[in-house]
Amino acid sequence: MAKQFTCIWEFEVPAATEAEFRRHYGPGGSWVALFRNDPAFVETLLLRDPSREGRYVTIDRWQSAEAYRLFRQNFSEQYQALDKICDGLTKKETDLGSFLVFDDGASA
Repeated sequence: MAKQFTCIWEFEVPAATEAEFRRHYGPGGSWVALFRNDPAFVETLLLRDPSREGRYVTIDRWQSAEAYRLFRQNFSEQYQALDKICDGLTKKETDLGSFLVFDDGASA
């Protein structure tokens, strides 16, 4: 059985673009609208660091790594177009990595 796949990104966002950033990267935003084209998309979380102004983290969850790979392949043009639209909204973007959900086999 495939394990759920998670992509985590960190962003430094200038105060002047925070509202627009949240509009695109939040749970009801442009990125989620694109991701929802694929039934293997699970959810996006947008986290704001209360101790550091302008610091955000996104957590994108997919049913599996293969599902995410296929999404990126099938929607590459739309992904690149939206990435270009959002290009000026951040000072810095850092890919913190992609992870599989840990399951130690123990029941709850």
